[in-house]
Amino acid sequence: MTTLPPSSDDRELWDLWLSIFHLPVVTCADEIGTFAALSDRPLTTDELAAELRVNPRALQIHLGLLAALGFVERRELRWSATALTRTWLQPKADSYYAPALRGLLQWVPMHAELLETLRTGAAPKGHQPALAEWERGESLPGIAPTFTGYMNANSLGAALALARQPMLGSVRALLDVGGGSGIFPIEMAKVWPNLRATVLEIPPVCVEANQYIAAGGVSDRVRTQAMNMFTGDWPKGHDAVLLSNVLHDWPEETCELLATKAFKALETGGRILVHEMLMDDDGCGPLPVAAFSLMMLLITKGRQFSLPDIRTFLERAGFQRIESWRTGGGYYSVVTGYKP
Repeated sequence: MTTLPPSSDDRELWDLWLSIFHLPVVTCADEIGTFAALSDRPLTTDELAAELRVNPRALQIHLGLLAALGFVERRELRWSATALTRTWLQPKADSYYAPALRGLLQWVPMHAELLETLRTGAAPKGHQPALAEWERGESLPGIAPTFTGYMNANSLGAALALARQPMLGSVRALLDVGGGSGIFPIEMAKVWPNLRATVLEIPPVCVEANQYIAAGGVSDRVRTQAMNMFTGDWPKGHDAVLLSNVLHDWPEETCELLATKAFKALETGGRILVHEMLMDDDGCGPLPVAAFSLMMLLITKGRQFSLPDIRTFLERAGFQRIESWRTGGGYYSVVTGYKP
């Protein structure tokens, strides 16, 4: 049986699995009192967090998805309930619909975890051991094969699109930091015969990545280097550094650290490539990206950033000529900057 070559447009698949966050973010907002508070008067994130006694950072991420779903809106930095919410999710309304949603909670286990993020501002306790190992540059036993396989499948569409960007034609040596299976340089090497790449990862993931690189037939031009990206000195001699789905795992100060390490590692004239799903500038969508940001809240210390956010990280590190465009790979964009 023959199969069609994979497409870079995998948005329907992302829409499918990201929809699991839609219902629990609404049931949490009802339970915590978000809809009731915002039906009375517009509030900033900090004002609403103080009134609800929840964490402002986590609340901001929740509100972004609620806005993308059409339940709240943001004007001049203040949030308010939409007509939809005031009609159907205001507890004082005769048409209050939330009791019907609560009847579904036995099938929505994520509800409790999302409530925990609002109260603590951190990933739920069940996710924190793996996160702590990851931050130390280690991996829990047996996790690396499963996680690397997941990221490889999840990133294929985006990698196919990024690999075909014309800017890569001038790249001779790429450093892929936190590159997982190496899917991005694997696909780049297939398209650009003069490109060589190094995948910088923790040791257990390097073992897995080497298998994917060999299967891709590019072992002569793509290699791995085992290192903790936070503590080690990144290898030099590269004219491009790729951070794909890396910044969204970490808080702002860590993103600035990684951008600075990239700047130091690059040659003069080299460029950084930040590959992420970008939030809109106002933090109210797009819907798939806002849902993905909620997932980051559940399993990491980060969130999905906007272009202004990433521009700030890069410019503080010293990068200039910041540009961004959609790659054509699902919902992904690439943000680039040059080292003068």
